[in-house]
Amino acid sequence: MTTETSTSPSNRAGWRSDLFNYTRLSSTQLRHYHEQGYLVIKSLLSTEGRRTMVDECMRAWVSEKGPYDPNANWLSNALLANIHHQSQAVRDYYFNGPLVDIAEQIIGPNLKGVTSQLTFKMRGHTKGFAWHQDNGYGELEPYNAVTCLTALEDNDEQTGCLWVLPESHKLGQIRPGLTATQKLAGHEVVIHPDESKARPLPLGAGDCLIFSCWMLHKSEGNFSPDKDRRVLFLRYADADAVEVYNGRQARLGRLVRGHSAYPKVAAFEKDL
Repeated sequence: MTTETSTSPSNRAGWRSDLFNYTRLSSTQLRHYHEQGYLVIKSLLSTEGRRTMVDECMRAWVSEKGPYDPNANWLSNALLANIHHQSQAVRDYYFNGPLVDIAEQIIGPNLKGVTSQLTFKMRGHTKGFAWHQDNGYGELEPYNAVTCLTALEDNDEQTGCLWVLPESHKLGQIRPGLTATQKLAGHEVVIHPDESKARPLPLGAGDCLIFSCWMLHKSEGNFSPDKDRRVLFLRYADADAVEVYNGRQARLGRLVRGHSAYPKVAAFEKDL
């Protein structure tokens, strides 16, 4: 299911309203999210917003990663963490953009951003990413965290778009049995579900796929000879969400809406 967007008010807190398109989810769209576990939202980035974000993100990517290296591990080739530290456009989108309103509708009035990273599959990167839940890599409680994947260009099955298994979030938390040492070492989570109802979700440039922390999803490799698959990964959680795998310590993240009972969360990246 998809939803269209509307233009932001021109005076929205002083940042450039031409970069993003703001929207609220209808009751039908919220019901689809809760029943199916995901939702596609069209054109959250304007043409200018996408261009600005791509320019800033690629400067950071090239500076740290360089060209695709077939001898590097999958983390090195696919991820660049904390991209909001290096891109003003990402920072504005993450902290003040349309996803904050959307995440508040799903999670509640007290909200923090807990992950920002580039998730790229550049041409030549043909390794797939097995079925998993995002809460399998970083289990947060309460279990209402939302993953948001914004496409920086058109992507499809050839370039390695995401696949989801609708309603799989109803299975709850699946623990793949990795030890704490394996998690720290970045071992891949691999789950083997019934794939009969799986579906690919190609995205247009500027579109965003949002899904539950329990949604099973995967991606294949990029087999296009001339196209990359560049996605901005943002994750939001309840302002008091804790890391189950880390002694239930509060997950640090920028408070973007409401308040937190944890002073270290309230102070985290406050001046960024």
